[in-house]
Formats: sequence, structure tokens, C-alpha cells
Amino acid sequence: MHKVLFICVFIGLSTQGYAQDIITEPITTEFDFKTKNKGKFYFYWGWNKSQYNYSDITFKGDDYDFTLSNVGAKDRQTQWDSDVYMNPTNMTIPQTVGRIGYYFHDHWNISIGVDHMKYVMVSQQFATIDGYIDLQDPVSEFNGVYDNAPIYIDEDFLEFEHTDGLNYVNMEISRVDNLGDYLKWNSKKIQLNILESFGIGVLYPKTNTTLLSKERYDEYHFSGFGLSLKGGINLTLFDHFFVQAELKTGYLNMPNIRTTPSTADSASQEFFFFQRNISFGYVFQLVK
Repeated sequence: MHKVLFICVFIGLSTQGYAQDIITEPITTEFDFKTKNKGKFYFYWGWNKSQYNYSDITFKGDDYDFTLSNVGAKDRQTQWDSDVYMNPTNMTIPQTVGRIGYYFHDHWNISIGVDHMKYVMVSQQFATIDGYIDLQDPVSEFNGVYDNAPIYIDEDFLEFEHTDGLNYVNMEISRVDNLGDYLKWNSKKIQLNILESFGIGVLYPKTNTTLLSKERYDEYHFSGFGLSLKGGINLTLFDHFFVQAELKTGYLNMPNIRTTPSTADSASQEFFFFQRNISFGYVFQLVK
């Protein structure tokens, strides 16, 4: 009798312990998914629309030194043409964005890219001029000393644009978060990511300038530096293909703009820009 009782008690305790083990064991589901980005590379290509604030532009040479204040500018959009927008040989005709990057962490990546914007000073506008012009060979109709005087800017006085383009070559560090990780959905097939970036870079514009009837100049030249911030949404399909929409703003300082074939002539300006970008890209695992 005692042996039977002992066996029953032993079985009961063993069953209870087993049941507790089952209850306390963590429950997993198909939605337990965390994005693994570390070691991935990506690249994308797209297009931008840009806006610029009014700025002051200073022009200096052997026989002039003046500043134009509150000068307006705009971008230059190229009309849709598949041969222009989709043909790599025509990539600098529209306003474009391109970037290649590497994830050194599941949420952080570093990248380098080019924002190929176009900056066109509005022709036929009123501004304010301060300084002097004293051109003698030939004598210019614009010679004089100006003290914050109003002036009408037309093609006889100045044509000024960075149209091939206002090239902001920059490095960015970005934070990327997959919303599926927080909302507990398995995002292997569809990911919706949010991103924030900080960038720093240099400006390598091709500035097209005709100043006071001097010889036209249109060559690439390192002209300054920039800082930028960006936010965006990234939709990734099947772990590889993505479309990305971005809003980007920044500050550009250009102290050394070439304006004529003579190195004695130069211009300087600083301004803010605002971009709206759309791009298409591909991400892949290269380093485990």
C-alpha cells in the first residue's frame, strides 16, 4: 500500500513540474521578426525638385566690387521624356539624386552621393546694389558708385546660373527604422521604413555666367561646402527593391565661384535649399 501511494505521489509531482515547464516556456509566433541590415549595401537613383531662398551675391574683380542683395533664383525642371530621364547617357540633363551606402549597424548606414540640382538666377528682376563698377576697356554703361541703390538685372548686366549643375557631393549618416519591428508584423515581403539623415559635403558646380559683357564662363570648379538634413519614407519589397521619398533641406556656402576666364574675377554667395526627392533602388547583403 505504501509503495502504491509513493508511486502516485511521484507521478503527480512529475506531471505538475512538466506542466509548469510548458506554461513558462516562451511562446513564439511567425511575427517575431527583427530587421537585420548590418552588412548590407544599397544604391539608388532618382530625381529632385528644388527651391532656394533669396540671397546676396558678391562679385569682385580688378575693376569692380559690388554686392547684389535679395536676388531670387529657381530650379530648372526638364520636361518629361523617357529618353532623357531613363537614358544613362543623359543623366545630367534632369535634376537627379544618386547614392550608394553601407549598413554598419542594423539601424545605421553611411553613404556618399550627389544631389545634381540646378540653380538659375531669375532674369529681369529688381534687386539692390552696393559697391562700385569701373570698367574702362570698354567703358561700361553700369560704371558708378552704388550705395544700396535699386537696380534692374537683365541679360546685359548679368546672367548667372549653376545648371550643370549645383552639384552637392555629400556624405550622409542615416538612421533607419522598420515600422514592422515595432508594430509586430512580419515584414520579409514588405517593409515600411522611416529614415533621418545628416550630411556634409562640397560643391562642384558648373557655373554659367555672363557678367557685364565679359567673356562667358562655364566650367566645373570647387566652390564651397554644404550641410544638410533629410527625412524620408522607404518602401522595400521582397528584401531587395525599394522606392524612397525624401524631404531634404540644407545650407550652402560658396565663397569661390568662377565667373570669367580670368582668375581675378570671382563671386560668392550663401543660401538655403529645400528638396523633394523620389528615387528607386536596390539593397543586398554582401557582408555577413
